[in-house]
Amino acid sequence: MKEDGAIRCPWVDLGKPEYVDYHDKEWGVPVHDDRLLFEFLVLEGAQAGLSWYTVLRKRENYRLAFDQFDPEKVAGYDEKKVIELLGNPGIIRNRAKILAAVNNAVRFLEVREEFGSFDVYMWSFVGGRPIVNEIRELGDYPATSRESDEMSRDLRRRGFKFVGSTVCYAHMQAIGMVNDHCMDCFRRQEIIAGYQG
Repeated sequence: MKEDGAIRCPWVDLGKPEYVDYHDKEWGVPVHDDRLLFEFLVLEGAQAGLSWYTVLRKRENYRLAFDQFDPEKVAGYDEKKVIELLGNPGIIRNRAKILAAVNNAVRFLEVREEFGSFDVYMWSFVGGRPIVNEIRELGDYPATSRESDEMSRDLRRRGFKFVGSTVCYAHMQAIGMVNDHCMDCFRRQEIIAGYQG
């Protein structure tokens, strides 16, 4: 809960305004924009082994450093650009994760070419409709699902990096392929109403 009296998911730290804002405006809302899907793919990969809050606080820095997550531009990054990114204190300076972002941009463009959009490919794992789970408490949140396992396998087969099933499930939550807002969270029904509207 917050001063406004709204009930929110149990993972939301009300002392962190960025977290509250992200939960209230973005988390679980279906995303069909390829550029934003690529942004979340890079950020979820950067998160691996870290907290989402760590990445969230650096999101604007990432947008600047990675050319607003333009996949064509990121796919063209060379070693000089990688070295520049490794020197950027505003992002997570992990060489493997930076190289994965560049690699994944190339793979992203290949998928987009094959399917017409990355959106069509991503949403095929849930039949084009969000999965709505019944989350009652913190312990009910799954780390993976059958769909995230399938997505992870297929992405890895296509050459993507940092796309284990846990990363894929977090990605699915972020882009609204899964609605994991808890049963009494005010956003749960608002987002469901959006599907039906």
